[in-house]
Amino acid sequence: MTLFYLIRHGENDWTGKKITGWAPGIHLNARGQGQAEAMPGLLAGVRLKAVYSSPLERTLETAEPLARRQGLRVVPRPALGEVRYGRWEGQSLPSLRRRKLWAIIQQSPSLARFPDGESFIEAQSRVVAEMETLRAEHARDTIACVSHADTIKLAIAHYLGLPLDHFQRLSIAPASISLLSVIDGQARLLLLNDTRATEQAATG
Repeated sequence: MTLFYLIRHGENDWTGKKITGWAPGIHLNARGQGQAEAMPGLLAGVRLKAVYSSPLERTLETAEPLARRQGLRVVPRPALGEVRYGRWEGQSLPSLRRRKLWAIIQQSPSLARFPDGESFIEAQSRVVAEMETLRAEHARDTIACVSHADTIKLAIAHYLGLPLDHFQRLSIAPASISLLSVIDGQARLLLLNDTRATEQAATG
């Protein structure tokens, strides 16, 4: 059995305001750094075999305190990266909500492709293939994968047999922890969207 701790990166100045995507140079803000520093304590009783991360700055910075506490190094895995939003990257969410594509993304995401970017089908196939590769390498291990909201939701939807058009029903907050077990093709969602890192960061 492989246990996947699926962790979304902490907050940055674009969170909830703009589509960040693969834009370079987007780092955790002070609140996000606090969330990242709270993460190791929440998993203090867990022995991780490896910490993998999307190669983007905000995910690597979220993963680093956890890996350090576990005596591990962060291993970047590009296939855990964000959905490629193409020309939508860097644009504000209020302006994007007025586009025709926005309604498709919310109601029938399996039909959506971002301009000069990926479709959700492609992004889901990418992240699931990566998780299956990691599962083969860690057949009896517990590992952490630090990634992004949509990629985590797409992965969970796949393993639960949830139609892709329903994946938006899942909620993955910044710095949240979800736990998925996979054995012999059977998956169990043991934890979804645990936001205690944010709560602890808020209380100092």
